[in-house]
Amino acid sequence: MQITASTASLTVDDVAASQRFFTTHLGYTEQAAADGFASLTRDDAALDIVLLARGTDVLPADQRDQRASGLILAFTTTGLETEEKRLRSEGVDITMPLREEPWGERLFQVTDPNGVIVQFVEWVRPSAHEGA
Repeated sequence: MQITASTASLTVDDVAASQRFFTTHLGYTEQAAADGFASLTRDDAALDIVLLARGTDVLPADQRDQRASGLILAFTTTGLETEEKRLRSEGVDITMPLREEPWGERLFQVTDPNGVIVQFVEWVRPSAHEGA
């Protein structure tokens, strides 16, 4: 098997709201869209995103009423502080402020209008106090 692309398919209540969030704030562009459906992509290594309206009959019956939950879309990036400031200035609610973990992970989170959590990560050298 050779994987040529990766896509997360998220079932949400309001496809248009998530689509606006990802295209306005996170640099995604619409690849295709129809009523209750949007396919989003970026020109870099980011995962593609498909948004499906909760209750749509294109999903198997046991999946139709589920929502995207318990899922974190994590993007490894550079310039983490700059991105956090940009998103904050655009009015995006930073739901987990920028912080650094002792193992060298710097991160912050935002949440889209449907509750989809997006985490931005930048790896740095672990703090000097690690293992102390």
